[in-house]
Amino acid sequence: MEHRVELLAVGTELLLGNILNTNARDLSQLLSGLGLNVYHHTVVGDNPARLAQAVEIAKGRADILITTGGLGPTCDDLTKKVVAGAFGLPLEFHPECEQSIRDYFAKSGRTMTANNLQQAYLPKGCTVLENRWGTAPGCAFCVDGVHVVMLPGPPRECLPMFREEVTPYLAQLTQGVIHSRTLRIFGLGESGVEQLLRDKMSTLQNPTLAPYAKEGEVELRITAKAESVEAAKEMIAPVEQEVRDILGDQVYGADVTSLEEVVVPMLAKQGLTLGTAESCTGGLIAKRVTDVPGASAVLQGGVVSYTNAVKHNVLGVSQEVLEQQGAVCAEVARQMAQGAMRVLGCDLAVSTTGVAGPDSDDRGNPVGLVYVALATPEGCEAVELHLGGAAQRRDRVRTLAANHALDLVRKYCLKMNNEE
Repeated sequence: MEHRVELLAVGTELLLGNILNTNARDLSQLLSGLGLNVYHHTVVGDNPARLAQAVEIAKGRADILITTGGLGPTCDDLTKKVVAGAFGLPLEFHPECEQSIRDYFAKSGRTMTANNLQQAYLPKGCTVLENRWGTAPGCAFCVDGVHVVMLPGPPRECLPMFREEVTPYLAQLTQGVIHSRTLRIFGLGESGVEQLLRDKMSTLQNPTLAPYAKEGEVELRITAKAESVEAAKEMIAPVEQEVRDILGDQVYGADVTSLEEVVVPMLAKQGLTLGTAESCTGGLIAKRVTDVPGASAVLQGGVVSYTNAVKHNVLGVSQEVLEQQGAVCAEVARQMAQGAMRVLGCDLAVSTTGVAGPDSDDRGNPVGLVYVALATPEGCEAVELHLGGAAQRRDRVRTLAANHALDLVRKYCLKMNNEE
């Protein structure tokens, strides 16, 4: 049986745009990993009549309804009362929930106000979902074939509760095991990946193959349903190998979250150190590298050479080149990387210089024109990038530039590894 899932987010602040509904995105991804398809996303304000109407609609088209928000202690936290009422369930007091709430306040050293106890009222006969990250417990129940799960709204509570409490509950509704492996791809857009893998994606049924566009890269998820995780992994393995054969080194990792998560271990394995010289990225590359545990073994340091004076005085970029060609050119990128390798005493160094926006620079270079260079013991390579027009976001240009710089390091490490 194919289940139809609806996510119902409750909160006027979501409708006003004061808070981004990241729960919808994150829960959809988690549900997909369980083999459950989300058919609808709904957002409704803190209004009991409109919430009741939204629940009635959901009851008619979904057999799994997951709500987020509206479980707190204030007067506008109406989700439990309205949803339980729509399914004909009274609320009843749960002493064990009261104790958990009291314990939470005691551990945090805060005084508990009486209204917090309304969080201990849950639909009669429900399964209580423990909240170890906040005060509001969640709950789950089934009426007339519709499974209802209620979760608090703050992502720091909602997402770990889903993983720890809801996943086992939902696993009972599916036959077999759903397992996914996610390949991360850089250097191809979603349409390019789809074009190369179209025939395979259209013929595969189990496992399935689906691309998802991310910030400057693509995520390719291979999902299999089997009797066990081990069996699912065996089904996924040959599909993954075929994808890697087609896409080559544009697949930079499996079940990882970022390029830097791959680059840092690669550098460490080969005993190489890295330095950065950043202009348009403003230290973003160094920041991302230091986000990875173990970065201290590979990152020597970084220079944010935002002005021409720093490019010249610290990194030794030629004043003549700066005056004649400007800061945004391949030669400046090369000299920045070489200067960083010399100043920081590292084995490799990457540099970025370009126009992040929102306007063209004083020489008329367009937004998105970026040069990235990698200096190595064998020489220095510079790459010209065109990362978008005037409408492109400044932060996106910077993110893409950093991605390209990290990818240059990754490909160098791959080359060195293949030559060993």
